[in-house]
Amino acid sequence: MNILRQCNLCGRNCLIDRYKKRGYCNASNKIKLALVSLHKWEEPPISGTNGSGTIFFSYCSLGCVFCQNKKIANGFGKEITIKRFSEICIMQQERGANNINLVTPTHYVPMIRKGLIKAKKMGLNIPIIYNTSSYDSVSALKMMDGLVDIYLADLKYYDNYYCKKYSKCNNYFEYASIAIDEMYRQVGKFVIENDLLKRGLVVRILVLPGNVNDAKKIIKYLYNKYRDNIYLSIMNQYTPMSKYKYPELNRKLYDDEYNEVVNYAIDIGVKNAFIQEGDTQLESFIPEFNLDNV
Repeated sequence: MNILRQCNLCGRNCLIDRYKKRGYCNASNKIKLALVSLHKWEEPPISGTNGSGTIFFSYCSLGCVFCQNKKIANGFGKEITIKRFSEICIMQQERGANNINLVTPTHYVPMIRKGLIKAKKMGLNIPIIYNTSSYDSVSALKMMDGLVDIYLADLKYYDNYYCKKYSKCNNYFEYASIAIDEMYRQVGKFVIENDLLKRGLVVRILVLPGNVNDAKKIIKYLYNKYRDNIYLSIMNQYTPMSKYKYPELNRKLYDDEYNEVVNYAIDIGVKNAFIQEGDTQLESFIPEFNLDNV
């Protein structure tokens, strides 16, 4: 059965026919892109010196209230064919990208799979990154088994209180933790060659204002489960993009909050982690979604 006829690619589990109508994410049966770029601001062994070959997909199945990419989460972009997607992957490789970085791909997995298989026949041979909120169904991830080299995954919340409040779902950790298990099953312990990540799992923890304890719980969970076989990426870059109804989200993260989380990770024994320093909380670090190279 064509999965788009009864879509269950993410935790929303809409089970709608995307050839006829739209589910929670609003995506149709066609790929829609907002930006194709060489991104220099991912984790160092992903961006390297040449940049990561980011491909930003429109729409999102999670829809966090504090989203920094709301323009494309709301649907800005251009529909393209699977053939064009394959050509874009080859173009990114020819531009010198270290990898192909699929940003928010979950709701397009069947089309991406076909496009990557075609692109590999055309000569695509750089690592493929699946960059996700982790609100993915295991069945969707299994469709990418053997095609994805690196999973760049969020673990946004530990406590369901926060996912209900900020992302209007009551099963985020349940879904995301199982999804991350599947990601690790596919790629295993990380591999770095010539200072570039070639294979493995990186889990991002975006520390939200006032959510220090939840971030600590996430770090403890991940370290207890995967030890030093994965990388954690502890992020301080939360930037309020508008005035929210939740007062705690209307400010940037305090240095003391971030340092408390990083020190906690060190104290429990985490060795493989990326941390952020300097002015990462600037809107200038957010891409300009302008259909470049689409």
